[in-house]
Amino acid sequence: MTAVISTLRTGHVGLNVTDITRSLAFYRDALGFELLGEGKEDGRRFAFLGQGGDLVLTLWQQAESGYEPASAGLHHLALSAGTVEEVREYEIRLRRLGVRFAHDGVVAHREGAASGGIFFHDPDGTRLEISVPSGAEDAPVPTPGAPTCGFF
Repeated sequence: MTAVISTLRTGHVGLNVTDITRSLAFYRDALGFELLGEGKEDGRRFAFLGQGGDLVLTLWQQAESGYEPASAGLHHLALSAGTVEEVREYEIRLRRLGVRFAHDGVVAHREGAASGGIFFHDPDGTRLEISVPSGAEDAPVPTPGAPTCGFF
């Protein structure tokens, strides 16, 4: 008998952070995730974040240093928005909070692409993207000949 294999998709993403209080504030206040649950026990601090009651992201206070782009593991965390205008609203919010961006404003994913978004870093330096599948047709391409999300 052959087993039925279902289609896999990402369920949620877990990130190690150095300071759960700081990271929780960033993901909740800057990106709008709601706190679904948390553990405050000494040595076992974590937070479950989501939208509409669905788990999207977990934060684990286990890291001793910031994100290392040259190490194996997570390259970047990509989040999807509904429209390019929504991406621009996130950009305004993040800039007001002093978030460090990799590129200035909305950029295209690659030459000739309609998709694109903003690329920035969380408090530990983890690379983040908020993008849309269309609406960035006229946006600049910061990395000619390669995907923008690959090199920031």
